[in-house]
Amino acid sequence: MSHDPRTSHRHHHPPHDSSPPYLTYPWQPGPPPPPPAAPPAPAPYRRPLGHHRDLRNLRTAYRRQRRTATFAALGYFLVFLGLAAFAPSSLTGTVTPGLSTGLLLALLQLPVTWLAIALYERTARRRVDPLADRIRAESAGDAHREAGR
Repeated sequence: MSHDPRTSHRHHHPPHDSSPPYLTYPWQPGPPPPPPAAPPAPAPYRRPLGHHRDLRNLRTAYRRQRRTATFAALGYFLVFLGLAAFAPSSLTGTVTPGLSTGLLLALLQLPVTWLAIALYERTARRRVDPLADRIRAESAGDAHREAGR
């Protein structure tokens, strides 16, 4: 077989100094193992959010807030109903000409309800909302850390 210079450019052989992608000899060592991945830095231990003291405090503050506002508005209304049912004569007296005690107590139900709403809003802003915001920020940070793992 003669060597034809016209066809030598068609068959390209790799240079002799490159190693094949497979092991040539059984005793030849394999490729080096990849370096071990660095272990992730341990996160500081914190109790899960469901058992967190702030969450219990939030539930307690919210429960107290609901009870206070409910007892203020509903309590006044129940006192008014109790007087109307069991002591109707106490509601028939007059405060001023044309304004009976019963009518005055009925009209006071609206300001008492507004007071209960204002009390609810005030305790929400001062006690409940800051706790809820702190817990929300911590849970968002926890979720962000979990997503990064």
